[in-house]
Amino acid sequence: MSISPSYSFIAGDRGSWEVCSMLPLIGQPLEPAPFFEIRNEYLMRVPVDFRWLLRGVTSHQRFANTSKESCQMLPLPQLGRLGATCAAFIPLKKKQAWWELSEQEKLEIYSGDPLKTASSLRNFQGIANQLHHSRDLGEPFDFLAWFEYKPEEAGAFEEMVACLRASEEWRYVEREVDVRLVKRVA
Repeated sequence: MSISPSYSFIAGDRGSWEVCSMLPLIGQPLEPAPFFEIRNEYLMRVPVDFRWLLRGVTSHQRFANTSKESCQMLPLPQLGRLGATCAAFIPLKKKQAWWELSEQEKLEIYSGDPLKTASSLRNFQGIANQLHHSRDLGEPFDFLAWFEYKPEEAGAFEEMVACLRASEEWRYVEREVDVRLVKRVA
């Protein structure tokens, strides 16, 4: 049995990322903080000098179809790559109606998503991302999405996020906070 990697996302008065903006797009905001940190461990409580903590685990792919699987054959950038000094942290909570959908209904929603096709993903292949699951951990959000990109890829990132927010799946989001960050220079 393998254990999914755990991550802690913390915001406060120190961290390796500077917070540029923290906007509640749907629902309640997070407490403002000037800095942000990610730790590859499951922290039990908020460390000193930090204001909030969200936790998540990475997981296997839950839904796959032919077009989505073909997307995975595209070379995707790794997190932490040189020059990727911009990031977005987007915690999401979905409505109860989403969780009441069958796996087949969710798959149908995903299969109609234009961002899941290989041709559209080519436009966004410079954007590294990782999705963290937190619903089963009792966290206030269901998913924690982390994106990293180079400053010159900011336009492509904005286009990608706009497409996501226009998708059918996004009709099920009841809380979303958009946190934009810049990597601090040591």
